[in-house]
Amino acid sequence: MIDLRTYVFIDSLQLQMASYMATVSRGYLPVSGQACCIIEIAPGIEINTLTDIALKATNVTPGMQVVERAYGLLEVHSDNQGDTRMAGEAVLKTIEKTEDDRLKPRILTSQLIKNVEDHHAQLINRTRYGMMLLKGDTLFVLEVEPAGYAYYAANEAEKTARINIVDVTGFGKFGRVYIAGDEAEVLECKKIVEKRLAEISGREDY
Repeated sequence: MIDLRTYVFIDSLQLQMASYMATVSRGYLPVSGQACCIIEIAPGIEINTLTDIALKATNVTPGMQVVERAYGLLEVHSDNQGDTRMAGEAVLKTIEKTEDDRLKPRILTSQLIKNVEDHHAQLINRTRYGMMLLKGDTLFVLEVEPAGYAYYAANEAEKTARINIVDVTGFGKFGRVYIAGDEAEVLECKKIVEKRLAEISGREDY
């Protein structure tokens, strides 16, 4: 049995999000404006078979494939939204699931740190892959389960407000997003991200 943990369609990758994914991807790099589909399953090893299904179904390109013992993650993208949706639907058909069989996102942490201190910013910047966190910024830290929804959350944040994506981890047990910027902009994106995640349907048997 394959457990569908994350299944989400992103209609248009934003500038920072596409660049961030290109920084951490080992596959074919996405660009802004492309549509992408993110699928996370258990057990992880089965993601190899599902990658094959998605790529043979239609004209999509794989950006990320993460194979862990517990979980596997696949991200595919295309200039064509229809192709991207078709790839995801081919995977769902193969594992005999629907979108509603995915796990509903569960927020474990949603915290704000205002007026970040200089040395704190330096600690985070040493391990980040995105934009710089600067002294005086407001920092928004989101932790979500399943992990794959972290990419969706970061993309929605960038759609919503003028923020900087500092770091995103979208695989493993939990996903994490670090976002920074002016306080008003970060507050707005926090509110919208929580709302968007709550709107995603799915089961809640964690």
